[in-house]
Amino acid sequence: MQTSASTVDPVAVAVVPLQRRPSRTATHGFFPSEPQSLRESGLGFAEVEGLILKYLLNCGTAAGRHIANQTKLPFGLIGPILQELKVQLLVTYRDTAPMSDYLYELTDSGLMRARQRNERCTFFGAAPVILSDYVASVWKQSIEKSKPRLADLKRAFADLQLPPAVISQIGQAVNAGRALFLYGQPGNGKTSIAERIIRAVSEYVWIPRTITVTDEIIRLYDPSTHEAVQFESEDDDFDVANRVDHRWVLIKRPTVVAGGELTLQMLECNKNPATGINEAPLQMKSNGGALVIDDFGRQRISTTELLNRWIVPLEKGHDYLALPSGRHIEVPFAQLLVFSTNLDPTQIVDEAFLRRIPYKVEVFDPSEADFKALFCRLATQMGFTFDPQIVDYMLGKHYGSNRRGLRFCHARDVLLQVKNLCEFHEQAFELTEMNIDIAIYNYFAGL
Repeated sequence: MQTSASTVDPVAVAVVPLQRRPSRTATHGFFPSEPQSLRESGLGFAEVEGLILKYLLNCGTAAGRHIANQTKLPFGLIGPILQELKVQLLVTYRDTAPMSDYLYELTDSGLMRARQRNERCTFFGAAPVILSDYVASVWKQSIEKSKPRLADLKRAFADLQLPPAVISQIGQAVNAGRALFLYGQPGNGKTSIAERIIRAVSEYVWIPRTITVTDEIIRLYDPSTHEAVQFESEDDDFDVANRVDHRWVLIKRPTVVAGGELTLQMLECNKNPATGINEAPLQMKSNGGALVIDDFGRQRISTTELLNRWIVPLEKGHDYLALPSGRHIEVPFAQLLVFSTNLDPTQIVDEAFLRRIPYKVEVFDPSEADFKALFCRLATQMGFTFDPQIVDYMLGKHYGSNRRGLRFCHARDVLLQVKNLCEFHEQAFELTEMNIDIAIYNYFAGL
């Protein structure tokens, strides 16, 4: 007889807002300091020039400080570049601006050059970070350096009920920063576990908005994937060494989830033909966090194609990407990779791949005792009036006689059925045998 390995609480837990913005001491080992020269930024004059000219092409006129804010570079660095562009007769003064500044606009020569730049790539946002700086930042903020402990894992899974053995298995994988395989019957909380794993690691990481590789732009920061947080300096604003480089964004460690929609194209840099900007693949966007392959084995690509694509990165810790231009670059493969499936792992992957995923956790069905405890707790939280014996009635009539397997999700789903029934008929929230029978019939039908 199987023993219970996890009890998942499906009730959503309220998110407590941060009481204070994260400061430098909360970012653990890496801080992007504001560059004080073009050399410190890692960029060439032509790269910054292109951003300025394309910005003026789109907005017409702009003050020097507005240009600095647009490119996310300090005004002390942008000012001399604007002066050089004026000497080259690419920009001119339109008017004066506050704080010893000027309004700039393009000359005819500047307009011609800006259009040439714009034809190649329309991007004129934050100045990019060079690839080597990004690579160094990933390793300095890697999960392996965080080394979470048992207390961190318990905190991460506070809204789930997991037995010590399962927490230990997951904790070892997170502590090592290695891949993890979750498998078992559907409805027992594998996805819930996978989505919460990264909570055990230090909370924040810095990532660049964009990356440059020999004048090719890769967009890394994605608001639909990354949750940005505001940074609060603990130091004097005039302490130059402690000013943040605004080309970088402080985010919560990401959890990127890919399910049945996953394709090989999503694992490569793809160029937007309208803008000329390359979009970073999923594994880059998840660096420093977790990449969850949900419903593994049901993707639009075969498991063989996916495994062949990742077998080397899993072994070596780095990935090779082909840019649309034909250039190949090496980038870190530094996230906690989590595979979640309700299929038999031995039927969808071979031994060589399983060897590269050292931690495998089976999520079992609940025992009757676990199910009863969960059902009663959720019923109380939802505001139901009930006799605990109602659970015995439900299990005896609808599970024991039908030999229907228990799943952790059933407690939540059946109670929601009863809740909707009571609301629709304007009844008191009460668990009766009739209400349970109706809910079970709706939920399982002829299954």
